[in-house]
Amino acid sequence: MTRKFLFKCCLLMAVPVFFTVVGVAQKQQARVSSTRNANASAHTTTPTRALQPLVDEAARVVLQKFADKKFQEQNLAITLVDLTDAAHPLQASFRGQEPIYPASVVKLFYLVAAHRQLEDNKLKDTEELRRAMRDMIVESSNDATHYVLDELTGTTSGPELPREEMMEWIMKRNAVNRYFTSLGYAKINANQKPWCEGPYGRDRIFVGAKYENRNKLTTDATARLLTEIVTKRAITNARSLQMMELLKRDFTGKSADPDDQAHGFTGIALPNGARLWSKAGWTSTTRHDAAYIELPNGARFVLVTFTTDHAKERDIIPTVARTVINGFGEDTRRANR
Repeated sequence: MTRKFLFKCCLLMAVPVFFTVVGVAQKQQARVSSTRNANASAHTTTPTRALQPLVDEAARVVLQKFADKKFQEQNLAITLVDLTDAAHPLQASFRGQEPIYPASVVKLFYLVAAHRQLEDNKLKDTEELRRAMRDMIVESSNDATHYVLDELTGTTSGPELPREEMMEWIMKRNAVNRYFTSLGYAKINANQKPWCEGPYGRDRIFVGAKYENRNKLTTDATARLLTEIVTKRAITNARSLQMMELLKRDFTGKSADPDDQAHGFTGIALPNGARLWSKAGWTSTTRHDAAYIELPNGARFVLVTFTTDHAKERDIIPTVARTVINGFGEDTRRANR
C-alpha cells in the first residue's frame, strides 16, 4: 500500500473519534459557567449607528478600489471600536460575525489564555515560557506558539493515538475554547497550532479530513479581546500592560520585510505622531490585522480587518485604515450616538 493510501485510511478511522469528541467538547463548552473572571467577561462595547457609516464607507472604498482584482464582500470583514471616550466605547462592523481562518491573529487568544493560567497558578511562570510568549507575539513565531499551546493544554504533537487516548487528547486541546466560551465569546475556534508545513499525525487528524476544525475567529471577537487588553480588563491591569508591551509596534522608518507587523499592515496608513499596537496574521490566502491606534488628535480606536483570497494585495488593509483615520480626523466622536 502507498503512503498516501495509508494516510487516508488513518483519517477515515479517526473520523468517528474526531466527531464524537468534538461533540462532547461542544456540549461541555455550552455548560461552562461565565461567572469566573466576571470583570473580563463584562463586554460593554455598544453597537451603534453612529460609527456604522464610517465602517460602511471603509468597506465601500476598498471594495471599489480593488474591484478589478475581484475583491468582493465575502473577502472582507471589519470591526471598529471607538475608544476615544473609553468609558463609553462604540462599535460597528462589516461582516463582523463571519468566522474566518485567522492565521497568526489567533496567537492573541493564546496570549490571553496563558496570562489567565499564570494568574490562576495553573502555569509556572518560567523564563522559557515568557520567551515563547514574546516570540509568539513580537516575531509571530509558529514554533513558539506550539510551545505555548502545549503548555496551555497539556498536549503535544506526535503520531496517531488509540481511540481513548485521542479522545482525552482532544478534550485537553479544547481548553482555550472552553475558557473563551466561559467569557461569552461565540463563533470562534482556537485549538490548532499554526503551521508553515504540516500538520501531521494527531494534529492532522484533529483538524479534520477537510480541515473543518481549523481555527476560526470573527473580527468582532478579535476586536473585543483587543479592546479588553487595551482597557486593562484582560485578566488584570498589570497583565494587560504586559500584553500591550508585546503588541507595541514602531511603524516609523522602513522595513525590507513586506510582512513586518509594524510596516506591512495598518502601520502603512498611520500619520506621524500616531501610536500603534497590533497583531497581524498572513498566509498564502489570508491577510489580517488587529490594531489599536492612537492618533495625534486624541482619537483612539481598535480596528480589526480580515481579508481572504487576496493575500498579495498588501494595500487592502491600509486602505481600510486610511478611510477610518480620515473619518476620525473629521470628527473624533461620532454624532448621534
